[in-house]
Amino acid sequence: MNFNNNQPIYLQIVDFICEKILLAVWKQEEKIPSVRELAVQLSVNPNTVARSYDFLRSQEIITDKRGIGYFISANGIQQAKQYRRNLFIEQELPLLARTLHMLDIAPDELDQLLTRYKQKLQYEK
Repeated sequence: MNFNNNQPIYLQIVDFICEKILLAVWKQEEKIPSVRELAVQLSVNPNTVARSYDFLRSQEIITDKRGIGYFISANGIQQAKQYRRNLFIEQELPLLARTLHMLDIAPDELDQLLTRYKQKLQYEK
């Protein structure tokens, strides 16, 4: 994983985990790597992963079973989707809207571009 300086590392790990969940790499109620395992995989301090896991627990995306480990919550997909949706609406959408306005990209043109992109994504599955 390549980290950037624009966002705290623990939130980048949160995004990484949400992506794994939303792409069905990690499934609901499935055990996920321990704090130490993920820290080794990502080459980060275990405290950073622990902070990410605490955040994900507070969002009800993951749950911990004492002595067993961390698991994707029963409603983890919906919670991860809602978390990422809120981030998109609050942070990315305003930038996208500004760029579309500056480049005079009309809604119907954007719709066509998105349709092509979605088809490409489905083809890659």
